[in-house]
Amino acid sequence: MSEPKKLAIIATKGSLDWAYPPFILASTAAALGYEVRIFFTFYGLQLLRKNPDLQVTPLGNPGMPMPMGMDKWFPVLGTALPGMQKLMTAMMKKKMRDKGVVDLLELRELTREAGAKLIACQMTVDLFDFDKDDFIADTEIGGAATFLEFAGQADISLFI
Repeated sequence: MSEPKKLAIIATKGSLDWAYPPFILASTAAALGYEVRIFFTFYGLQLLRKNPDLQVTPLGNPGMPMPMGMDKWFPVLGTALPGMQKLMTAMMKKKMRDKGVVDLLELRELTREAGAKLIACQMTVDLFDFDKDDFIADTEIGGAATFLEFAGQADISLFI
């Protein structure tokens, strides 16, 4: 019997829109029989928090489609106005619900249940004064060298 394929993902972003890709890809690969590990570093650690408050930021995200064609007439500087991030996050969450997109916390749990290993970067945990108790159950804390051992043998490696 051959060894399963391996998928290695490095997740570095901590916003709502950047939270979905690593979990979608990891859960799908795990369901297909891949051995999967996600290494969460820097702001990606937010995705492992017990109750994350992830936001979508329109500022610096020129590809973000905005409601009512705002991306065509609303000045980019306007996205920096107080309250815009909360408003855009609420609008994105509503759109996701309306379109039947799975809730992020549910997707994260499905990823865990499918057998993907979630690894918090030890250096970043220390840098931001996190503690293992800040993260969901089964979160491993490991260094880059440990993850690179796996990634070096992976069939697919992604940096998200």
